[in-house]
Amino acid sequence: MSSTDMSDPALSTTSSTIDLDAYFKRVGHTGSATPTLETLQALVAAHTRAIPFETIDPLMGVPVMDLGASALFEKLVSRGRGGYCYEQNGLMRYVLAELGFTVEAFAGRVVWMMPADAPTPARTHQVLSVTVVDTGLEYLVDVGFGGQTLSSPIRMILDEKQSTRHEPYRIVRHGDESMLEALVRDAWRPLYTFAPTPVPQIDLEVGSWYVSTHPASGFVGGMTVARVTDDARWNLRGRNLSVHGRDGTSTKTVLQSSAEVVELLDHRFGINLAGIDGLEQRVAQVLDT
Repeated sequence: MSSTDMSDPALSTTSSTIDLDAYFKRVGHTGSATPTLETLQALVAAHTRAIPFETIDPLMGVPVMDLGASALFEKLVSRGRGGYCYEQNGLMRYVLAELGFTVEAFAGRVVWMMPADAPTPARTHQVLSVTVVDTGLEYLVDVGFGGQTLSSPIRMILDEKQSTRHEPYRIVRHGDESMLEALVRDAWRPLYTFAPTPVPQIDLEVGSWYVSTHPASGFVGGMTVARVTDDARWNLRGRNLSVHGRDGTSTKTVLQSSAEVVELLDHRFGINLAGIDGLEQRVAQVLDT
């Protein structure tokens, strides 16, 4: 789907619901708005620095089912919240389409940290295919994979080690699909598989509904928060905080209380917690999940 193809109703209202100036202010982007590779790289870097990955709504029993431009803009931009893949990449999709990039949504199966013989997971991850119009080159963009999210766009090509602002990544063939891998501690680790086939908005909404409401979803039964800085990856799961530096160093901290966790959400991860009633009590229930 091109940025001018309005057959998907989700993109047809972009211009009336995305305030690009407000988005640029939210992520701290002061550079060009022309649809070039340099702009794409700058926006991915700015977005991942500014908008944290977080699963507070599913944890608090709030379904994430509206992936329209106005809903995502209101939460991630106006309210200063973060979100997970459907929200993060959804917002990025609207922004890039408005700027003139060709953008398509793909669905992925997350295999990160799963044993090789685990059952095939559902397609519950959203990624983006972004084509820079003046070159015709296609890039994988994913600003919503939590602690191991892509910090830079990479070319949609197979079997080539590609640099990012953090670890190298590569895309390899995996049966009928493609698989994204990251080079972590000198070993290639699989993150997710994806089919290079555009999916309609309704499929994204079904996936988001599942991960934000199903009792077996890790987003419902636990809290995951992550943020990417220029020099480190900050990952929080329950009471466990891990910081992985670009220089290869890692530190782990065990927080002692839900109050400490909530303070970290505010001051370290920069999440606006206003209006989330009962968060500290709910966090206390999942500190060790």
